[in-house]
Amino acid sequence: MPAHDTAAFVSGRAISREAARKRRRVESEVFADLCRLLPLRASVRGHLDKPSVIRLALCYIRLKALLQDEMHVSKIFTGGPDVRLDVKDAAVAAEESEVYLTILEGFVMVLSSEGDMMFLSDNVSRYLGLTQTELMGHNVFELTHPCDHEEIRSNLRLSAEEAFWSDAKRDFVVRIKSTLTFQGRSTNLKSATWKVLQCQGRRARSCAGPSPASCLLLTCRPLPVSHTLLCARTFSSQHSMDMRFTHCDHTVSSILGYTPHELVGRSIYELCHTLDTICLTKYHINLYSKSQSVSGHYRMLVRGGGYVWVESHSAVVPAARRSKLRTGASQPYLILSVTYVLSDVEEPFLQLSLDQ
Repeated sequence: MPAHDTAAFVSGRAISREAARKRRRVESEVFADLCRLLPLRASVRGHLDKPSVIRLALCYIRLKALLQDEMHVSKIFTGGPDVRLDVKDAAVAAEESEVYLTILEGFVMVLSSEGDMMFLSDNVSRYLGLTQTELMGHNVFELTHPCDHEEIRSNLRLSAEEAFWSDAKRDFVVRIKSTLTFQGRSTNLKSATWKVLQCQGRRARSCAGPSPASCLLLTCRPLPVSHTLLCARTFSSQHSMDMRFTHCDHTVSSILGYTPHELVGRSIYELCHTLDTICLTKYHINLYSKSQSVSGHYRMLVRGGGYVWVESHSAVVPAARRSKLRTGASQPYLILSVTYVLSDVEEPFLQLSLDQ
């Protein structure tokens, strides 16, 4: 190759390298500017890679478009400063958010109609082990149990009747991956276990803009395996898998009027108000499929007449240790339940069952 051709080739490569270096520098500056605009703590922003910056920026834009309120969007990201608030007001807002989340004993999640996690409160790591920035922008179907996907889709859909109402309520139970072990240690996502969440909330719609959008606003509470009996208006019980009582503590006598001996062998459906059997059936199905569930509010009949409003928290557990089973015998299971009484006796002169 002639000398002048070699020089031109070397010069061209140098120009190309300089152009690529300049392009990378401009790209880094753009990403740095975009990262600074995210309403997150500086310590969190410093550990974000470029794909995460894009993912979180898109979440913020979608949330802002949905809520149509910059002030509210900035406040809902609890870790970030609000440009319209002074330092004192921002600190008060962050403290209030922390109090609400502590009382809730769970976290807040906003899902798009496609199931994308547009927002999660920053305390989500206490319950799932994964941080807010690791989860936002991903689809909820990537982390939930495959058997729960159809139930999630049905709650994401807006029925014909709900299309006229912006306050369509939701209450369902799902299993989601958690990287926290029972000892509270953190593991990787491949070794994650399933955690049962009770998700309650409502559909929200925004009619602003050229294309109306909707989302699902949820509060998510992990269901505990064990419960503390806090007062006399709470009783525990054990059931076979068809919901027949096998044991009940003595507290039930002062609440429902039945002795524990009278309840053994009877189904909980016999004590349930007829109008609440659908609620109880859904709770029973969740127990079978997810091993934990919350009944929601239903009415239990009281001896002598009337009923009380209650809520039951239950879990399916092994009935015996495997070491005590005969060789080849299948593992038996039972249902442990804690029932909270939410009201006094209502309509005490109304008898709805011969057993009353």
